[in-house]
Amino acid sequence: MRRLIAAAFAVVFLGGWALALDLEGVSMPDTTSVSGTQLVLNGLGVRIKKVAFLKIKVYVAGLYLPAKTQDADAALAADTPKQLVMHFLYKEVGKDKLLEAWQEGLAANAAEKVAGLADRIEKFNACWSDMRAGERAVLTYLPGSGTHVEIRGQEVGVIPGFDFAQAIFSVWLGPKPPNAELKAGLLGR
Repeated sequence: MRRLIAAAFAVVFLGGWALALDLEGVSMPDTTSVSGTQLVLNGLGVRIKKVAFLKIKVYVAGLYLPAKTQDADAALAADTPKQLVMHFLYKEVGKDKLLEAWQEGLAANAAEKVAGLADRIEKFNACWSDMRAGERAVLTYLPGSGTHVEIRGQEVGVIPGFDFAQAIFSVWLGPKPPNAELKAGLLGR
């Protein structure tokens, strides 16, 4: 009987609380609302940069989609809201290193689109600044609006076009992500 009462108490009083996933001490809620659309946390992954024999943990990323999927191609092909949250772990990542990473990721995963997106990639690059441990960057794609770039809680730019969103999200979900564990984590594997 006590267990039943405790379970009922938990459902009534805790049921409204959002659950969260945790990775490397970073917690992200299991849902978020974007322009009236409820998105679910598809998965979390860690961006690892290998330098010689060291593995540097750069950021924890969380991918939010309208419905969970383990199919990267489906996530990229869907012209629906999506969001990628990056919570930085490393003491400081310079803007130059971030831009280099986007350039490499786009070349590896969307090379055929890069020339046609040059102006928008330049606009995207202009949004970035150095990122420090504990700071967050959020990329939110909204159909008809574009990819909203938020740095430290402030929107700093919107890059139009579904084609740009596909290209930039392919950095993490394409065939050649920065590290395989990151992509697997974002896909909930």
